[in-house]
Amino acid sequence: MLLFLSLLIFCVPPGGDTSPITCYNDQGDAVDWYYLYKLPKGPGGTSPHRGELYLLLEKGSEGWTNGTGTVNDTTGALGRTVGQLYSQGQNPEVAYILYNDEKPTEDFGGRRVGASGGRGGHTKGVVLLDKNQGFWLVHSVPHFPPRRQEGQFYYPDSGVNNGQNFICVTYPLDRFQAIGEQLQINQPNVYDCDVPESLASLAPALAAVCAKKHLPARIVASVKTVSNRSVTLTSKGGAEFVSFAKGASFDHDLYHSWVAPSLRSDLLVQFWIRSTGILPSDCSLGWKVLDIKLINPGQTFPFKASQDHSKWAVSPEAAGSGGGWVCVGDINRNKAEERRGGGTVCLQDPVVWKAYRTAALQCEACEGGTIQC
Repeated sequence: MLLFLSLLIFCVPPGGDTSPITCYNDQGDAVDWYYLYKLPKGPGGTSPHRGELYLLLEKGSEGWTNGTGTVNDTTGALGRTVGQLYSQGQNPEVAYILYNDEKPTEDFGGRRVGASGGRGGHTKGVVLLDKNQGFWLVHSVPHFPPRRQEGQFYYPDSGVNNGQNFICVTYPLDRFQAIGEQLQINQPNVYDCDVPESLASLAPALAAVCAKKHLPARIVASVKTVSNRSVTLTSKGGAEFVSFAKGASFDHDLYHSWVAPSLRSDLLVQFWIRSTGILPSDCSLGWKVLDIKLINPGQTFPFKASQDHSKWAVSPEAAGSGGGWVCVGDINRNKAEERRGGGTVCLQDPVVWKAYRTAALQCEACEGGTIQC
């Protein structure tokens, strides 16, 4: 018995959470990737459409499924995934970067104060990894997620009223240098990060992104970077995602000027239209990029684009058995954001394409007016 106990103690890894850092679904299973659509408040803003319900689509599923609870639950896919940041604590073998152009509020003498990073990229996301693997979560929620020092996951009130989108992908360690390089182009507003020495040499670009957190915003915004770059990022499970990252110097619309011609596909684009300088649908340059006006993902309930803060795009037609393209990102189609960093992550998958394509009901025609998408 003494020998057995000695072997058991010897085999247990020392300290911290020993589960793999990965995207998790609602059942707590590690998954290669998932898409999460947080629905807006429904008619009247009352239950069951109170603005905290969501749809989930993960690798191997046949389409959207209803989330098991609310987006604020620590046992849901989002809570389980992002919650790993807080369960790890001060782990010297784990790196993370939290970035958002609208960072979480801070407590100053009892006053909750927020801030907008208008000089940096219009980007929102979470990177969390160890020496084996990790995940990159790209999303559209202001003031999310909480800083690590908060000690627990929660979903902010600022993300409840409107629709929001998330894409989480699990990547092996060797992909995170490229992810860091994409973020350098985006010039994100990093509000919390730690890339320990044990990982800085393995992903120096991530370490550089974290280091810029401590520089004044005006200096970060003035740093010259590559105008734009796309890169294929292969997930742990072998899915090939294409990351498009643009910087301020690109000075054009992400979707019409770059993503559509690169994918050689027309696009239907959902984005936040309640801002100034909105770009209308554009059929020039040989590609049709149409602004979505009405959405109904998963046949839940229809809602207007003005109720949806998501930023996603879908090919109007499938490209053979591989389906069409779906891109989920963090930047809108407006004049101001032509001159800001941002990006999108695209996948060609028949199930994902059908889920997003059937969600787009009405679009703005290039000649004006509303048409069926």
